[in-house]
Amino acid sequence: MSRSRFVIGIDLGTTNCALCFVDTRDPAHQGIQTFDVTQVFSPGEVGKGRLLPSFIYLSTDQEKKGGLLNLPWDPFGERVVGEYARARGAEVPGRLVFSAKSWLSQQGVDRTAAILPTDAPEDVQKLSPIVASATFLRHLKAAWNHTIGREQSENLEDQEIYITIPASFDAVARDLTVKAARSAGLEDITLLEEPQAAFYAWLESNPLEWKDAMDPGDLILVCDIGGGTTDFSLIQIVSDRGNLGLERVAVGEHLLLGGDNMDLALAYSLREGLKGRGQALDQGQFQHLWHNVRLAKERLLSDNSLAEVPVIIPGRGKGLVAGTIRSGLSRDMVESLILEGFVPEVGPDDAPREQPRAGLQELGLSYADDTAITRHLAGFLKLHSQGGKAARPAAVLFNGGVLKAGIIRRRILDILRSWYPGEDSGKISELVNPDMDLAVARGAAYYGLVRRGEGIRIRSGIARSCYIGIQGARPAVPGMPSPLKALCVVAQGMEEGAKVALPGRTFGLVVGQPVEFRFLQSGIRPDDKVGDLIDEWEGTIEPVSSVQTEVETPDLAPGTVIPVELEAEVTDVGTLALGFVSRQRGLRFDLEFNVRGQDSGG
Repeated sequence: MSRSRFVIGIDLGTTNCALCFVDTRDPAHQGIQTFDVTQVFSPGEVGKGRLLPSFIYLSTDQEKKGGLLNLPWDPFGERVVGEYARARGAEVPGRLVFSAKSWLSQQGVDRTAAILPTDAPEDVQKLSPIVASATFLRHLKAAWNHTIGREQSENLEDQEIYITIPASFDAVARDLTVKAARSAGLEDITLLEEPQAAFYAWLESNPLEWKDAMDPGDLILVCDIGGGTTDFSLIQIVSDRGNLGLERVAVGEHLLLGGDNMDLALAYSLREGLKGRGQALDQGQFQHLWHNVRLAKERLLSDNSLAEVPVIIPGRGKGLVAGTIRSGLSRDMVESLILEGFVPEVGPDDAPREQPRAGLQELGLSYADDTAITRHLAGFLKLHSQGGKAARPAAVLFNGGVLKAGIIRRRILDILRSWYPGEDSGKISELVNPDMDLAVARGAAYYGLVRRGEGIRIRSGIARSCYIGIQGARPAVPGMPSPLKALCVVAQGMEEGAKVALPGRTFGLVVGQPVEFRFLQSGIRPDDKVGDLIDEWEGTIEPVSSVQTEVETPDLAPGTVIPVELEAEVTDVGTLALGFVSRQRGLRFDLEFNVRGQDSGG
């Protein structure tokens, strides 16, 4: 596609979505602008907001009849997205879809199946995580096309679009994000890691400061704690023949740990208090409590003048008003629980603590076992050590809705500084994030300009080496299972658009019957090269997901094994593509991440 007039950055967030853009033909040179998104604020009230809350309310037939939830492009009001969805969903949680992005990365479930809301009553048509994600993007597209699209004859689907994802998203979650975008009619997209996007936004505001204040070898920690995930990235100042540059050198593991966990913890704490007063809550009431606690927490953290916010839970049965339960969320409770439970004071050698898991669990997100973000941070810096010492950042850039609270930023910074005694103590500076709500979307738009040759580029490439499982030869010892070896197909640091082949390495591909391909990854084996076959990998390479498929060849009997060579590509979009090539038969089989099922559209 030729260069479009607009460069679009979309933050497809767990809690909020945002869209920023650059008009490359703007005579006023306004730079990066924010798109205000049209949405329903209350029945009959349509307005614009700079954020689109990532909530979908599945309205009832009665609510649809009045037309009060309709938008100019939506005459039915079927799926209400944004501010009203968040508020109404707190009252009717069984009709609220939220945390769709977290579900998109949830291993062990069919992410193409209609599973959201997980607690929906039987008369509610559920959505898959892909359809939910596509719904947010479709809303942004419709809002853009209804305003700028009509005024300038420039529809969103015709523009160059950069969509952000957690740096820790695996190959499957990246691929599903692309599928969600294409389901929404957005084809010309590129994925960008959220911590990088946040740093690009800082670079756009401070184009010279990184050179003036830092030296070659210095590390910048991007600490991004959002509604659903915690992301750590390290960006290093590098020197090439005297020219300073930036390179992303490390990414943390995928952590489902963020504002959602804090909301749950606060809700459990309030529930215990109510139980002590003889007011036990059923599961439905607890869902009400959880969503109302989230709203109350956001009010407290955004308004320092508030000491407490009331939390109201409807009663059971017909006498709802009479049975209403009233409680309150105080600032002291929020700050105490978050500081001690999520950012406790820990040492530099502490590591995340794993909890044993039960064999049977409720259908839900796989939240991190250890909620101490500071322990995860200590483990991340220790894992990416330099010269035998834990990596020491010279500066920190905070991002994410949770870190809008200054008390949490200060706590993390104080703990970080305490880990480096002596002359290093207190030298870690904070890079000021001008707008944590919009930084990721702004940075994504700026990255689009960088791709066009403007601005400062961060060298990155793929964050982790990727492997495919190869079943080893059966051992001679009876009863001993065949070992699973890890074949490196993409090496850490490979740039987007890079293609690799493994000529001379032949593998047997089973055709004509269902088979499973296992994918693995590692962020701590930077020396592995494409084609390396690792026998002993436990503890350094982790399984990510598996793809179940059937390679069809009508002219061969089911179960036939044919010799193939492997090709891999890190696409321009930012996803992983694998192909098996049979030289003998002149065939090529492309492997897609169609994890256990097909998207039903929507």
